[in-house]
Amino acid sequence: MRIALDAMGGDYAPSETVKGAIQALKLVTHKIILVGDREILEQELDRFGAKGEPRLLIKHAPEVIKMDDQPLVALRKKRRSSIRMGLELVKSGAAQVFVSAGNTGAVMLGAKMILGSLKGISRPAIAVTLPSKKDPFVLIDAGANVDSKPENLVEFAIMGHIYARHILGRENPRIGLLSIGEEDLKGNGLTKNAFMLLKAVPQINFIGNVEGKEFYEGKADVVVCDGFVGNLALKISESASSFISHLLGDVFRASIFTKLAYLLLRKRLKGLREKVDYRAFGGAPLLGVRGTCIICHGSSNAEAIANAIKVAVEMAEKHVNERIEANIEAVHEAIGVGKSLWKQLRGKLTQFKDFIEEESGGEE
Repeated sequence: MRIALDAMGGDYAPSETVKGAIQALKLVTHKIILVGDREILEQELDRFGAKGEPRLLIKHAPEVIKMDDQPLVALRKKRRSSIRMGLELVKSGAAQVFVSAGNTGAVMLGAKMILGSLKGISRPAIAVTLPSKKDPFVLIDAGANVDSKPENLVEFAIMGHIYARHILGRENPRIGLLSIGEEDLKGNGLTKNAFMLLKAVPQINFIGNVEGKEFYEGKADVVVCDGFVGNLALKISESASSFISHLLGDVFRASIFTKLAYLLLRKRLKGLREKVDYRAFGGAPLLGVRGTCIICHGSSNAEAIANAIKVAVEMAEKHVNERIEANIEAVHEAIGVGKSLWKQLRGKLTQFKDFIEEESGGEE
């Protein structure tokens, strides 16, 4: 197996990406292809004392898709960019895994265009691993699709189920649907319809709705939502974490006594920081595309890059994509049954509503 790493993508590239690749050599046994400007990458390898390392290869890609570039335009115009060439390595079979901390939109769009979707998957989705009061859980979709249909959410659920089971080690992952209430029919049209479909899928352990206040309680191993809601939840969580850190900083800097308190609590605070640190989880897989594709946070450091490579290799070795394809056909059959049941239920509800209106009219 070979891992293609976008060495030019990210806020701290190429220094941190190259450093991360070097660290990853201790975590995986495979070769890593650094995709980027050869001259720059050779200088970085030399700086870190890794020039000539037999498991670090270079694929020359002289162009870079910047964070503020328009994804579609950049992919078409910058055909020798590190993102595009890295994905093409996977498509050709020269690599089996692609990891990037670069322009998220370009990675998502490029993966869909170049790699294509798995059989039976209509829309790939981003699966982000987040901490909770208990064990880490998966949020899917975290931003790949801003307009989803109910059947898309069912696909997200089965992909999240496979990921949680084989990567997070959950024997029978609990699948929850992010909504505004626990009751079955709480939510908008999308969540109500998705709820009925998810109930009809026997392949998953669907536990019902998960409210926003339960997000970090550890109630579910997989929380399913459309990408618009998922990305908002993710960004708000990041903002809240930063805000709380800022407030704590102000508190501990307030006086000599609070500074002393910080010294006493430093180890516990470090443990807390490590528990919520995204770097420990590496990156977020774009599930549903052919080949393994990991999208890292733009501000990823070497540790995050190394962990992302480790997760990507684990996904490939545990045949996550093959497992998704093997399960999705039966899921679509269940979706058909669920749609039929939901149609019948809506028909009965309409009849009941008409009956009530007629009775009310008769009384008047």
